Amino acid sequence: MPFRLEPERTFRHALAAAAEAGSGAQIGLWVCSGSPLVAEIMAGSGAQWLLIDTEHSPNSLESVLAQLHAVHGYDVLPMVRLPWNDVVLIKQYLDLGAQNLLIPMVNDAEQARAAVAAVRYPPHGVRGVGSALARAARWNRIPDYLARADETISLTVQIETGEAVANVEEILAVDGVDGIFIGPSDLAASMGVLGQQEHPEVRAAVEHCLDAARVAGKPAGVNAFVEATARHYIERGARFVLVGADVAILARSSEELASRFAAASDTADDGARPASY
Repeated sequence: MPFRLEPERTFRHALAAAAEAGSGAQIGLWVCSGSPLVAEIMAGSGAQWLLIDTEHSPNSLESVLAQLHAVHGYDVLPMVRLPWNDVVLIKQYLDLGAQNLLIPMVNDAEQARAAVAAVRYPPHGVRGVGSALARAARWNRIPDYLARADETISLTVQIETGEAVANVEEILAVDGVDGIFIGPSDLAASMGVLGQQEHPEVRAAVEHCLDAARVAGKPAGVNAFVEATARHYIERGARFVLVGADVAILARSSEELASRFAAASDTADDGARPASY
């Protein structure tokens, strides 16, 4: 039985539809636990998109596949962040059915072009052909998948160093880069203010990238766990924002609940924690 392609399941399509409808920024949550059950709980939260992370989380091809299965029936778009801009990893995650990829640490246009080539089949790219073996093509049950695969894939690259900020206009100009995502935590580290995502220079760099994306006509997103900061970046033009993570929500909520019933231990800290991951 043939399956139809689902271009409407791409992040590119969803952001364009949201902009046309005037529905505002798309609100997302990190999925970092590696658990399909937790992923499904997050999928039902009302968030519009989820980021399944393999860079800083205990995820693998197998666990990501299970999480894609778990969230598939929900009205939420999953994006997968890879651990690195690597042609082999990109091929593997595309083949298992990830349609929306986030590539970390893209610092210049050359690296952005490499990511684009990795998601496209020849002659436009270098993606290896294994559609008969792959969930992406539903094991060759999707007619003309090889010719139409680009319709099902959305590529976002991450801006998270001072070098990337300096090159953001050139990165945005790369054909096949559908959008950028700004990571203030690594950006702060690269700017010499480790752990200070709210530093004025970091915020200015984020805003510069948001402005560059608007001029380029491409969507930009940002990570912001502080509500006031998230709302500020939305006002400055962020089209998609990550506002929390499954593991952070569990950690903070469990601490708050326990503190209602148990006296603080002598070793407890003062409650101050970083504003982001």
